[in-house]
Amino acid sequence: MGKAFLSVFITVFLAEIGDKTQLATMLFAAEAKSNKWIIFAGSALALVLAAAIGVLVGAQLEKLISPRTLKIAAGVGFIVIGLWTIISK
Repeated sequence: MGKAFLSVFITVFLAEIGDKTQLATMLFAAEAKSNKWIIFAGSALALVLAAAIGVLVGAQLEKLISPRTLKIAAGVGFIVIGLWTIISK
């Protein structure tokens, strides 16, 4: 259980560093009049909700598709998005 937690934490944490979500949060926090704790709470709650949706959808997909197939599909999806990012103008 601890290994799974650590793997998920490190993976998601590294994926979020410099992500558009973090950049948007920094822009909101950069406004002089904004309450930084409200920005933090809103951003944190949004990330928790997005993760909850991911867990719920993943749990349902596991019933229909093997974990190996899901890993392959996710890997191919990331490669396609990366290639698209590289070749798009």
